[in-house]
Amino acid sequence: MTATVPRELVHRAAVAETLLTGWSRTAPDRFHVSAQWPRSHELHVSPDRTAYDPLLVVETVRQSGTLIAHTEYDVPLGHHFVLNEFQVETFPQHLAVGALPAEPAVEVAFTDVQYRGARPAAARYTADVLRAGELVARADVAFTCLSEPVYRRLRGGRTPALASDVPLRPGLPPTGVDRVLPADVVLAPTDRSDRWQLRVDTAHPVFFDHPLDHVPGMLLLEAARQAARWWTDGRRAPVGYHARFHRYAELDSPTWIELASEDGAELQVVGRQGESTIFECLVGTAGR
Repeated sequence: MTATVPRELVHRAAVAETLLTGWSRTAPDRFHVSAQWPRSHELHVSPDRTAYDPLLVVETVRQSGTLIAHTEYDVPLGHHFVLNEFQVETFPQHLAVGALPAEPAVEVAFTDVQYRGARPAAARYTADVLRAGELVARADVAFTCLSEPVYRRLRGGRTPALASDVPLRPGLPPTGVDRVLPADVVLAPTDRSDRWQLRVDTAHPVFFDHPLDHVPGMLLLEAARQAARWWTDGRRAPVGYHARFHRYAELDSPTWIELASEDGAELQVVGRQGESTIFECLVGTAGR
């Protein structure tokens, strides 16, 4: 636990964005993963540096599943992971930033592994995130694994080098979505109060840690987060997400983020391109 795991095992290019420090098998299909959270981060620590954002938990759980798939289930490096579903509930009282970087543990259980030949083609896993023995979050994740040739056929020849970007429109005021920098705002206003255009900056060092040929899932979740912040006028903070990803969000087409419904502490956010639904996310919120 004195260094991060190899960055390629969690599909990261920057060591600074690699959150995991080790792992071990504890039982068949069960694993202990150790992590470290920095005390400051461009996106995943509150602007006043007092609290970790729940999306840091999401990224930690995502990296944990990717790490275990590669190291314990022999999914080759170079395979692509397609996120199908991500459900997480966090407990903000355990997300305070302390005097030292937090060192959470992630207890991972692979509950359904589907094989194609000798290697997994899809999997579902659960994760309990603990900090000093306290439960920080519970998550349930499903993903698909694709080899490079299969992925390229699926993507119809799209590559990061050939992708073209939709021009960036001016975003919402940063303070309205709990951000400091305009460059970190991912929503642009439209003529409807419940609809925004997704701002996709492929030069963003966190969302695009490495070149991609599509909009990453973490950017879509950030859009749901910012929509909830804006819609509730900062009175409620996102604490949970239940997202289903239906298809790739392409870089060369506008993506629209819409508030589909509101029911008490939950908001339904939907992303669309043209007539297609890209993802839908139920955002759970809590009063500030």
